[in-house]
Amino acid sequence: MRRALVAPRRHRARGGQAVSTRPRLRRGVRVTYDRTRDLQVLLYPEGVLVPNPTALAVLGLCDGERTPADIAVALGNQYADVRMADIHAVLDRLADRQVVEWV
Repeated sequence: MRRALVAPRRHRARGGQAVSTRPRLRRGVRVTYDRTRDLQVLLYPEGVLVPNPTALAVLGLCDGERTPADIAVALGNQYADVRMADIHAVLDRLADRQVVEWV
């Protein structure tokens, strides 16, 4: 059975540990309020996403200055039971959609 070769993610080291890179919104991506839907949406060149509250909280901290660990600490100050695995899962999904880039 053949397996597809997939390039490793730049923001991950072996074992899933984050390397010292910082997520930020890609050029042309922004979070805005949609009056029609009466909620926050994520606009990006390929379309519109309706992020859940967790993703919105993470996106609000993706400024290119904070590491995923910094984001976890900031969210831990506001919410109980913040896990790094959850932060990485959200960032992975956003990176897959090409909403977040790593600097």
